[in-house]
Amino acid sequence: MNELLIMADPRLMAERAAWLQSLASERRLSAHTLDAYERDTRQFLTFMTGHLAGPTTLKDIEALRPADFRAFLAARRRDDIGARSLGRNLAGLRSLLRHLEKKGLVNAAGAAAIRSPKQPKSLPKPLSDTQAINVVSDEAQLHDEPWIAARDAAVMTLLYGCGLRISEALDLLPGDLRSGATSLRITGKGNKTRLVPLLSVVFDAVEKYRALCPYHLAADQPLFRGARGGKLQQAIIQRTMQKMRSAFGLPETATPHALRHSFATHLLAGGGDLRTIQELLGHASLSTTQVYTGVDSARLLEVYDRAHPRA
Repeated sequence: MNELLIMADPRLMAERAAWLQSLASERRLSAHTLDAYERDTRQFLTFMTGHLAGPTTLKDIEALRPADFRAFLAARRRDDIGARSLGRNLAGLRSLLRHLEKKGLVNAAGAAAIRSPKQPKSLPKPLSDTQAINVVSDEAQLHDEPWIAARDAAVMTLLYGCGLRISEALDLLPGDLRSGATSLRITGKGNKTRLVPLLSVVFDAVEKYRALCPYHLAADQPLFRGARGGKLQQAIIQRTMQKMRSAFGLPETATPHALRHSFATHLLAGGGDLRTIQELLGHASLSTTQVYTGVDSARLLEVYDRAHPRA
């Protein structure tokens, strides 16, 4: 574990080794997480050697102030370390200090007073047009039972064709998709209701499933059913997509929710405006839609140049 590189008091190093062992044996953390925590604490103790101009002792750890932790995080930032890694650095240190505190060796108040670095919002990764169209097609469905294959295709088509959350699709009742309807009323987060256009390809996919489904689809019961007739669970669709990733060489980011991302991103790429996409997705804030679709300043300037009268 590269402990020869760390200038620290032998007792502190012994306690650190005991902490790492407890993470492996008692908490059963993965080897990847253990390696990260070992590296994080090694980097901190190496920093402290320079910060204190000498080997770190338990007494030094006891005397740590918030300013010491901020100095460490600042040094890591100068090495171009991102907020996510800094947050993990701090989590590893806090875990070690809690271990030492439980044994009555230090007080961990200094680390507790430090806020974790603000994490950047991770941008969703949509599928390409070709990948999304393939995923929702009848031919791509992997289940041998025709009605289940049709069901999976209908659910995937609702996610990509209407931008629904998977929970919204699985909460639909048979009466929500009436013959001849051109829109779909969805009750989403916060009990907010929105209307989304119902494309004929979406309606046709649902109708094919209805025609093949062996269960009676009562008006007050879920539209989409599991193999035994109960309400279809999200985990089933997630596992279906997992199999499709393997079968068609799709990236790990290809999830059912990625189809909703794809709906928004492809609309934007086709000239749709953010405000309309916000309404279709049921987002309360336009900034959420902007992050969701991965809009950047170059895209906004392009729209500005094309649309503004003085551009």
